[in-house]
Amino acid sequence: MSRADVRLSDRALPSWDGVLTPWPGEQQGGVFVRRGPQTGAEPALFVHGLGGASTNWTDLMGLLADQVDGAALDLPGFGWSEPPVGPAYPLRVHVRAVVETIERWNRGPVHLFGNSLGGAVSTRVAARRPDLVKTLTLVSPALPNLRVSKGVDPRLALLAVPGLAQLVTRRLAATTPEQRVRAVLELCYGDPREIQPERAAEAVEEFTRRRGLAHSQEALTLSLKGLVATYFERGPRNLWEQARSVQAETLIVWGTADRLVSVRVAPRALAAFPHSRLLVLPGVGHVAQMERPETVARAFLALKEDAEAHRATDPR
Repeated sequence: MSRADVRLSDRALPSWDGVLTPWPGEQQGGVFVRRGPQTGAEPALFVHGLGGASTNWTDLMGLLADQVDGAALDLPGFGWSEPPVGPAYPLRVHVRAVVETIERWNRGPVHLFGNSLGGAVSTRVAARRPDLVKTLTLVSPALPNLRVSKGVDPRLALLAVPGLAQLVTRRLAATTPEQRVRAVLELCYGDPREIQPERAAEAVEEFTRRRGLAHSQEALTLSLKGLVATYFERGPRNLWEQARSVQAETLIVWGTADRLVSVRVAPRALAAFPHSRLLVLPGVGHVAQMERPETVARAFLALKEDAEAHRATDPR
């Protein structure tokens, strides 16, 4: 049963000063994977959004380090991962990367987290491979929504228009990395004052590195096109239909100040996932796991606790 009365766990979280250093990583089967402390706890995999990277989960992974063995991957073409073979980035490329990463661990189902594009990818993984997903946590998932709602920035969608991405890229070339990064962060955060200087500096360094990669812009624009293409799929391939088949306990997190994926989609998502709960965060933007990592951590821990209690009373 879905519900909107989200409980937050009162379990103690690790102490931290507000910013953690990105976790170390390595190439695994063609994608780059960052791993938090591995203690033998249940595994968790974190999947970033469009234009993001595994570092988007640094703080949340740290806060959950004593509860799950967390790892975050760079989707194909993003972060330190190589681009996929072939000229396109359909959603199935990213889905395959997530599935193969989980299977490679050979540790059973994982607690799967997804933000934005990663939320759409994680939804499809949970629907098609329920054996791989123990719980599902979605932060502003990019589920099909063709209506541009009030307050949602339309610029990202325009990048899917043929030829426009190249025009935007040429115009943005005149801006500094600091200006580019600041604009993106302000688009993603509900309150720009919440942007930590350390995170901004990391983003500038990452942008500067990726600017020299031939596939950097392609990964963004073609992944967006691949995502938008799923919005027109019908039947069992439709993401809303797949959401209805997800059996994992699901936490949906949305910020009221999300300018990329409107919070107006949240009630529909709550109704679609059969075993879901919805956490709406006032004034928070598109990356709640970065803006309010402690709150998201406590909401996930409550989900995990409740799922364990449910399994104890109903082994089916």
